[in-house]
Amino acid sequence: MTSSRPHRIRILGLPLDDVTLAEAVILVKSWCAVADTLQQIVTLNPEMVMAARRNTAFRAVIEGAALVTADGVGLIAAARLRGTPLRGRVTGVDLVEALATAGLRLFLLGAAPGVAERAACVLEQRFGATVVGTWAGSPRPEDASHALARIAAARPQVLCVAYGAPAQDLWIARYQNELTRAGVRVALGVGGTFDYLAGVVPRPPEVIRRLGLEWLYRLIRQPWRWRRQLVLPYFAALASLEAIRARLGPVT
Repeated sequence: MTSSRPHRIRILGLPLDDVTLAEAVILVKSWCAVADTLQQIVTLNPEMVMAARRNTAFRAVIEGAALVTADGVGLIAAARLRGTPLRGRVTGVDLVEALATAGLRLFLLGAAPGVAERAACVLEQRFGATVVGTWAGSPRPEDASHALARIAAARPQVLCVAYGAPAQDLWIARYQNELTRAGVRVALGVGGTFDYLAGVVPRPPEVIRRLGLEWLYRLIRQPWRWRRQLVLPYFAALASLEAIRARLGPVT
């Protein structure tokens, strides 16, 4: 694959790119080399899809993103049901780890105080990353100037934002011009990636990830998530209905 845009499908009206992890890294490196404006990446999961159905601003950010990857296994299943299978998942944590080996300058923004610093140490020691700055900050508008000043001083190529969706994605879009002037060429929301890297939250074992049961693992480890995961059966029902309609084709 070259640095051109990958094939794009739609799930419940939202865009989703058929891209592998290796191809996503190639795209990021090409944007860092030649782009003159910020390119936003959204790592999409079913919870985010359902949130975007209620939040028009969030939906617009996803529509305008340069790359939208399938983070959740539910999207992989939905694409397969539609007859437009994707070649793989590109999760936030996998993408951050892959970019850590790509020789790019990274800035880690978000998570609880101290977590980004611990995550940076892991990325540097385990993957040889070049992390030029970290800052907890917050998505609140009154805190933006401090974060933007630190980012501008560090001049990263890639900004990873861990404010949780949709706050992280909306924050990137809101300050796109300021981030471009700070030298950032690629920005992505990464959810709980720093927590995983820092060991604050254990990452599901590989066999659990392969089976697509991260949601169950997280629910067992973090029972408070049950309210958030109530949308998953609703997503499954809507995606299945959409797939049936797509398979049947237009009614004549």
